[in-house]
Amino acid sequence: MDEQQKHSETSRPTPAAPQPSSGGGPAGTPNHPPGMVKRHRGRNIALIIAALVILGFALWRWHPWGGPGGGASGAADAGGASSGRAGRAGRGGAGGMANMAQPVHVAAAVQGEMPVVLTALGTVTPLANVTVLPQLSGTLQEVYFKEGQMVKKGDVLAQIDPRPYQISLDNAQGTLARDEALLQTARLDLKRYQTLLSQDSIASQQVDTQASLVRQYEGTVKSDKANIDTYKLDLVYARITAPVSGRVGLRQVDPGNYVTPSLTNGIVVITQLQPISVIFTTSEDNLQQIIQQTQAGEKLSVTAYDRSNTTSLEGGTLETLDNQIDTTTGTIKLRAIFQNSKNLLFPNQFVNTRLLVDTIKDAVIVPTPAVLNGSMGQFVYVVKPDNTVTVRPVKVGPVDGERTSIKSGLAVGERVVIDGSDRLKEGAKITIPADKPRGASGARGAAAASGASGTRGHHRKHAAQASQ
Repeated sequence: MDEQQKHSETSRPTPAAPQPSSGGGPAGTPNHPPGMVKRHRGRNIALIIAALVILGFALWRWHPWGGPGGGASGAADAGGASSGRAGRAGRGGAGGMANMAQPVHVAAAVQGEMPVVLTALGTVTPLANVTVLPQLSGTLQEVYFKEGQMVKKGDVLAQIDPRPYQISLDNAQGTLARDEALLQTARLDLKRYQTLLSQDSIASQQVDTQASLVRQYEGTVKSDKANIDTYKLDLVYARITAPVSGRVGLRQVDPGNYVTPSLTNGIVVITQLQPISVIFTTSEDNLQQIIQQTQAGEKLSVTAYDRSNTTSLEGGTLETLDNQIDTTTGTIKLRAIFQNSKNLLFPNQFVNTRLLVDTIKDAVIVPTPAVLNGSMGQFVYVVKPDNTVTVRPVKVGPVDGERTSIKSGLAVGERVVIDGSDRLKEGAKITIPADKPRGASGARGAAAASGASGTRGHHRKHAAQASQ
């Protein structure tokens, strides 16, 4: 039998070329020996098993489905418990950020006086702004002031050539002397004529004519005296003096120029600075309370602030109100008087004015940042004893810069949040840095550190069990 098989095998023809294997390999690829194919298959199976092991370890380690499984093996139970704790920890972390106590600053509502202040934009307006003009014609001889100098009323500013007017004065005085002599002669003649008339020596018509001549000379003498006064006044006008006290501006005419009363810009402009006024406007809605105070004899206080509304320049009083309301704007003009002792108010300067109309006694006052605006209106966050906040609607009264009065909704002594309110809501927990004791903070830090250490040890223990 064996010999027949050997004979048959030797008698078979040898294939001419290798045929493709029926193992499903790629076309054109020669067949590998059976041993090599077995080794390749074993290697692939080992890689697949290793990938499954890694995937299984990853699933056991993290459990992405977030709940404990119901497997029968102990490892599955342990993995399920671990995944449950991980899921609860994840949900607790997300919710913990929302429920975390927010650090804020608080302040207590106090009781005090709240001023009722009206603020407005005003313009510094001098009480006198005089352009000095010459009142007669002549050559400007001297200028005695310096630009920007403070002058008093009556100080000499400039001098016009007085010689023509002095000559006219001398001429008028000579005319007066002549006419007075003529008047005296006429009076003596009238006295003689009256004596002769009593003796019936002359006609009465001659006496009447002489009396009329005396009256004529008397008129001439009066005219001469008036001319003398005119020329004396011209000499006064030739010496130009300050009509008001104030500050002189830039000189408009230099000495040597011929000046006339029709000079366009004058010689200089004098602006009164002490005292000075500020004209500002307020709404017609505020008119009644202002009138009530002024009619009661009260002097309302006005404070002028600079353009940035931060620095107080001068304090003064309300002087008067305009006599009508501007119908285009619905406002009325007011004038306040300031002594301006330091010259901090300058003409035509824009200032912010604060008019103190009234003062509210025993008002509930909180810092202005505590009052917020929402869909419900104005409200504050009130701090409860358990360090949580509640939303409290309030009705706001007058505001004075950093202080706001509360008409209703808040009691004296209650604490309100003044900083950090942007992350708060109804019932939110808060922490107040100023109230946090150092010992408690250290204890909480130690507890947190020990908790984190225990968590890391728990994870290391499970990893060791898995490796075993």
